[in-house]
Amino acid sequence: MTGMVQMTKATEQAREEVPAGTPGSSLKELIEATLHMPFPLLANPHERRAAAGVDTWLRRWGLTDDPAVADMIVRTRPAQLASYNSPTMDTGLLQLVADQIAYQFVFDDRAEELGRSGPGALLPMVCESVAILRDGEPPVTPLGAALTDLHRRVRERCTPAQAARWAWNSREYVHGLLYEAVAQNHSLPPRISLVTSIRALIAGVEPFYPLCEAAQPEELTARELHHPVMRRLARLSADAAVWIPDLFSAVKEHRTGGLINLALAYRRTQDCSLPQAVVLAVRRINATIEEFQRLRRVIAPELSPAGAGYVEGMAGWIRGCYHWSRVVPRYAETAGVPVGSVGPVAPVG
Repeated sequence: MTGMVQMTKATEQAREEVPAGTPGSSLKELIEATLHMPFPLLANPHERRAAAGVDTWLRRWGLTDDPAVADMIVRTRPAQLASYNSPTMDTGLLQLVADQIAYQFVFDDRAEELGRSGPGALLPMVCESVAILRDGEPPVTPLGAALTDLHRRVRERCTPAQAARWAWNSREYVHGLLYEAVAQNHSLPPRISLVTSIRALIAGVEPFYPLCEAAQPEELTARELHHPVMRRLARLSADAAVWIPDLFSAVKEHRTGGLINLALAYRRTQDCSLPQAVVLAVRRINATIEEFQRLRRVIAPELSPAGAGYVEGMAGWIRGCYHWSRVVPRYAETAGVPVGSVGPVAPVG
């Protein structure tokens, strides 16, 4: 009962914070006005080269033979996201990050399409990916061939320990898409706690952390990498990095029936308008970023230059996902939704 009272009070406060009567105010402007982003926009000078490289790489593996996939890549701009997340990476590592982002966009959309008919439809896709990442099995599909190429390049660029972490994190991402399909096909929508748990897996952010490690002049020590504060920073970074796009993608996700989205989870559980749900989600994101900043200051005196650079890489994912979400065509609908136009919504059943 106490939790319900707290949630009700939070919703009432969110209603007060939404400028519903502001002429011209859009959902995008509401997000930008309420989200606290301490990290300025930075871009990698090799972004244009990376974008050309992404197009070539996707064509090489036949992933953009489908016009719908090619259009999706135009609207998501993987190289721009890589540039904003990793502004100081060298050209080779930036290209690897950009190609992996593009691959995950294609993989994620394909998994979502298959998952609509039930989790079982995803099993061949999931099993092939796990076999490649865990056992080095040869691919049988174009997506598998692309993943095999990414895995090879990661092993070439990273240390064995970093490559092993990349493969482990990538398998968690693959399994997460199966959990998402289960949630999407369940008779009742998931609670916020389940949404955030599944979102942490399907975010696909943590597979990039070993590449942040590889960008440093030397390996992190085991003490740095496994320090409790460092592990907490990794969790906070991944959550903030994926919850921010959830704000900008909520309109699109609602239209297509998506459930694993932080803003939409608040909308369902609080029976409130989308702007009110966005305010609640923003409040949680702000608290997450504030904790990240606080813990970063706590651990800073103990870190080597490589450790400090690794933490900066995690901060880059928070910054990059925000600035990319504001401009990417994939989420352009957010700018066209007036704050006052979305009324209360009945719970999804």
